[in-house]
Amino acid sequence: MSRRIDLPVLVDGVVAADRASVARAITLVESSRADDAALAARLLDAVQDRTGTAVRVGISGVPGVGKSTFIDELGTQLTQGGSKVAVLAVDPSSVRSGGSVLGDKTRMERLAASDSAFIRPSPSAGTLGGVARSTRAAMMVVEAAGFDVVLVETVGVGQSEVAVASMVDTFLLLALARTGDQLQGIKKGILELVDVIAVNKADDDHAAEARKAARELSSALHLLSHGDESVWRVPVLTCSGLTGTGVPEVWQAVLDHRAHLVETGGLERQRGEQQVEWMLETVQDRLITQFNRRPGVVAALPDLRERVRAGELSPLAAAEELLSRR
Repeated sequence: MSRRIDLPVLVDGVVAADRASVARAITLVESSRADDAALAARLLDAVQDRTGTAVRVGISGVPGVGKSTFIDELGTQLTQGGSKVAVLAVDPSSVRSGGSVLGDKTRMERLAASDSAFIRPSPSAGTLGGVARSTRAAMMVVEAAGFDVVLVETVGVGQSEVAVASMVDTFLLLALARTGDQLQGIKKGILELVDVIAVNKADDDHAAEARKAARELSSALHLLSHGDESVWRVPVLTCSGLTGTGVPEVWQAVLDHRAHLVETGGLERQRGEQQVEWMLETVQDRLITQFNRRPGVVAALPDLRERVRAGELSPLAAAEELLSRR
């Protein structure tokens, strides 16, 4: 890919918010090729001064909670208010299937039709960490293109929530009221990550049920708190991505959290730590890639894999053998 790219022209296109240039730049930073990686680093260095001002929000929730409908409504409201919105998706399933999120634009029809929006699924990058690092880089590209709101959607559940929380300013969890158990699917570890909770699908006859669920979630969060008044108190609201009811209030809660971070100096510290984490993850990823490409490792791995599978060799002994190969 790098042989076909004129980097200064690509940088100018990104800064000018040319959609084709933005898409091409993201494809470049997602690439696992060594020559593309070097060029991607130069690209990100060139645009870095134009990044960092966007509101970065991670959005998660169990399957069926209505993330796409909510993001479509929230993004539409924001673009109608003058914002430029980019939606990036982190999809652990792409790691297993080798594909990307399908149908993002059909799931967010109104937002996808807006000239002020940009929707991009995550790539298959071998590991969830690889997907997350691609998303971090894509975030810089869209910010350099002038998008002032970046919504990072976790398409799956589990580790992806931790990955997304490590790259955004505010982590928004969508919950459902009609689960029998209002805390079903929400683990303590996830509650410790969230900054704002919204009980979605609070429409028609389900509004009262959603309010009840919100009260129960508030009580659960209170039990987890340590009573420190300087610590952000996670608000629990209700909304309907389908009708738009309550969505502006959820966004205001996101902005309130960001204001709290700015006031306490937490935003600068948090983003600094996220940058360091990205650096260390990149080093680890590159070392693993280089190791897997060693001729000795490539030659020995098939036999060692079979011997470990057959019980002829312990995993630790096989690992030591691989590590000694060049």
